[in-house]
Amino acid sequence: MRQVESEGVDSLAIRSVASTLGLAPNALYRYFESLATLKAAVAEEARGQMLEVMQKAVGRKGPAESIRAISEGYLRFAHEQPQVFALYLKTSRPDSDIPQCTPLCARNTEFFLEQVTRVYGDKRAWDASLALWAILHGLAVLREAGVLSASQSSISLKFSLKMWIEGALSSSDDK
Repeated sequence: MRQVESEGVDSLAIRSVASTLGLAPNALYRYFESLATLKAAVAEEARGQMLEVMQKAVGRKGPAESIRAISEGYLRFAHEQPQVFALYLKTSRPDSDIPQCTPLCARNTEFFLEQVTRVYGDKRAWDASLALWAILHGLAVLREAGVLSASQSSISLKFSLKMWIEGALSSSDDK
């Protein structure tokens, strides 16, 4: 994880990780059969970190405040650890290019959906969660690319959440 944080996922190599750990490269193959499986394990760790960020953000907050806290935590994670965040969304199996949700990917999705359901209800939760996730991911990517400043990202988040939460309130009879 430290190597990915400092140098990016493209620099990840069996030899460099083994060297950092004080192991012979062959020893690392006992744990990871290939570089792809090592990257998959690091991506799964990134998903675990994100889930922890979201769970801590929610605490005992009410529904709307939980969404705000999760959103802020998601963007903070993306900004503070951009290389790790880039791995967060990698869901392909090591031996395939086909996206597949891992156990932690599924748990992240379930947790996020649970929080959205508290605001939007069962009927519209899935659509609302996809919309919110698109907003958050878009803001994270735009900030990392330098298109949005920290201030612009913060203002955009506040505006987006206001509209998203108002959308729930205006459709409360659909719950």
